[in-house]
Amino acid sequence: MRGLKNWRAIDPSKSVGVRLFIIFLVGIVVFVSSLGILSYLKARDTIKENAALANEQTIIQTSEKLDIILQRYMDTSTQIFFNPEIQDAINSLQRATSDFDRLQAYLQINESLSNQVNVTSGLQSVYFLSTDETSEDFFTAGNRVPTAEEIRGAAWYSEMTGGKATVQWLPTDVERASYTLVRQMSTTNGSGTKFVVGLQLDVKTLEEQLKSVKFGEGSHIELVAADGTNVASDVEGSAGQPTTYVFKQDELGEGGKFEAKQFGTTVLAAYNTVETSGWKLIGTVPVGVLLEGASGILTLIVIFVAGAVLVAIFIGIWMVRMIARPLGHLKGLMQEGATGNLSVRTDYRSKDEIGELSVAFNQMMDRITDLVRRTTDTAQQVLDTAGELEQASQQTAASAREIAIATEEIANGASSLAQEAEKSTELTERIGDRMEKVVSANREMDVSAREVQTASQEGTVHLDKLLSQTGSTENMVRSLVTRVDALKESTASVMKVLDVMQNITKQTNILSLNATIEAARAGVAGQGFMVVAGEIRQLASRSRESIDMVGEITDNIQSEMDETVRTLSAVYPMFQEQVHSVKQTSGIFDSVQEQMEQFSGKLDGVTASIGELGSAQKIMAEAMTSVSAVAEQSSATSQEVASLSSEQQNVGIRLVELSAKLSNASNELKDSISKFTV
Repeated sequence: MRGLKNWRAIDPSKSVGVRLFIIFLVGIVVFVSSLGILSYLKARDTIKENAALANEQTIIQTSEKLDIILQRYMDTSTQIFFNPEIQDAINSLQRATSDFDRLQAYLQINESLSNQVNVTSGLQSVYFLSTDETSEDFFTAGNRVPTAEEIRGAAWYSEMTGGKATVQWLPTDVERASYTLVRQMSTTNGSGTKFVVGLQLDVKTLEEQLKSVKFGEGSHIELVAADGTNVASDVEGSAGQPTTYVFKQDELGEGGKFEAKQFGTTVLAAYNTVETSGWKLIGTVPVGVLLEGASGILTLIVIFVAGAVLVAIFIGIWMVRMIARPLGHLKGLMQEGATGNLSVRTDYRSKDEIGELSVAFNQMMDRITDLVRRTTDTAQQVLDTAGELEQASQQTAASAREIAIATEEIANGASSLAQEAEKSTELTERIGDRMEKVVSANREMDVSAREVQTASQEGTVHLDKLLSQTGSTENMVRSLVTRVDALKESTASVMKVLDVMQNITKQTNILSLNATIEAARAGVAGQGFMVVAGEIRQLASRSRESIDMVGEITDNIQSEMDETVRTLSAVYPMFQEQVHSVKQTSGIFDSVQEQMEQFSGKLDGVTASIGELGSAQKIMAEAMTSVSAVAEQSSATSQEVASLSSEQQNVGIRLVELSAKLSNASNELKDSISKFTV
């Protein structure tokens, strides 16, 4: 009962079972969390790859649309220049002989150009400029047309008249809010007069096409010229400005996709080259927007982690019941046995190391108890024999003294001497019997002492094995602390993803509200779209609730991990105390073994003393034989009797000394055994 009370008094946080429970809990949670994170990363990569392919196809299709628009303007420039009315007016201008005829030709050309500007969608203005430096032929129609001097002073004009290019697309001019197609063409009247034909086009035509392209929330698309200026984009007012992209465009090929940093945000970019103008159409979308679909995986991770925690708790409770209780009970019994109570036993039975240790403990206590019991009996016998021997020795000494005194009266006391001799002979025989019993008891005590030493060695081996296993568990606990810290960092990343998803849900609500307003404006035709907008708003609301729930669960997980770290930090010194307790138990076994070695040494001393006592007994027997002979021949050999009396007295003194020595050894043996309770 005392051992059970001691076990109940042990702090559970110092128990091996509690530490194994923590090991199972953290191990299973780490495994499931790692598997979930790997699944999430795989899904994220797949989504990014599919989105990149889709964005690339969208960019290619949009660039083809822009190419069709620009090619249409190329055809329009050809139709305008080779219009029969304009060609006739140019011929008339070249044949005119008067100012009136020249004016009529000018008016006819300008009127035809004005009609073309009015009927052509997206065309702001058009101009014809003769490449002949001596000619003043310059025809215009529309708004914000540059002067002839501005045109001839431009770098592109020199390249075109120098024969390097016959067609050029000029990027957007911020002041005129237009981009320009310039071509060099010759008349068909046989003179071969060359003109630079320019069409200033409204950039809004391109911007409308770009605004219709959406990759997702936060996406952006630009049509960039070779000089790095923005021809058009989906952002109002950015045409003609330098491009907003920070990555190097001169390293791009004809088309493709890549991932890059854009103002601190990771974006997925796709691009393609417009064949007609050579401009590059580039579109980007934040990677975070593409990964919204992977949020469901995070929910599954939380569910699996919760299930893993329940399984680990069940296994941990089973480990506590299987390991902590028997070890604590056995420790209490060992501590009580170390105080001298040898009646303690354990009733735990199993086939593992703890069961073997319990069996070895019971066997050791049985052997020690039996040894102490037999040693107690033998010590009592030795003590009784020592008392009797002391009395006999005293009597022998007294007899020797009386013999010395009676030597002077030997002639008168021969009969009395004979009687005393007979008594001494009987006493000597009794001493011989007692000596044989003492020798036998010493042999039994020596055998028992050696058995106790063997049991102590076996217990020490089992304790060393338990100490080694405890050290391995300590290393595993230290490794678990490191893994829990890594899991805390992963949980912080999950919180960041939840913040992004919360912002996306808010944007979805705003888009749903805008869609509802537009559907209401559309009237009956927008009723179906209003229903869809309502469903989107409900979906956004449910998504927000789910995100809040996941956030709370993630906070709880992070709190539990913090508590786990604190628990592991508190458990580690407790585990060291348990290792110290096991070492103390091993020290108890070593102390028992050392005491038994000392006990064996004392037994050897007692055996040697008994041997000396046997020799003295033989001497006394011989002396008593001589005394009997002297008693019979006392009248004739009085001188011999005197000599034998002196020898008898010396033997008596020696017997007294041996009796005192045997008595002291018996008392020491009794004091040592009295420490144990059988």
